[in-house]
Amino acid sequence: MVEESLQYNNMFHALADETRRDILLQLNTGEKTITELAKKYSMSFAAVAKHLIVLEAATLVFKKKQGRMQVISANPQAVTDIGEYLKRYETLWDERFNNLENVLKENK
Repeated sequence: MVEESLQYNNMFHALADETRRDILLQLNTGEKTITELAKKYSMSFAAVAKHLIVLEAATLVFKKKQGRMQVISANPQAVTDIGEYLKRYETLWDERFNNLENVLKENK
């Protein structure tokens, strides 16, 4: 359970940054090299590479070597996992709000 919690912490930390979210959006269309990803940003190649390290640590992306290039691809299973994690909270809060609504109706 602690390991799962740490993994979700890493995922939410990675997704908290706008640039990293945008990188994930770029990867929705398919895998890209770091150079291709870096072209869009007014930051150094090294800065983009650091963002990718955070995304990789959170298991949101995978890196693989193709010759001298590193190719990055999104990990759709990680996004599915986050969605399932959040769904638990959605269910919990829906139930709580429904209970509150019932109490308020009873007290009218």
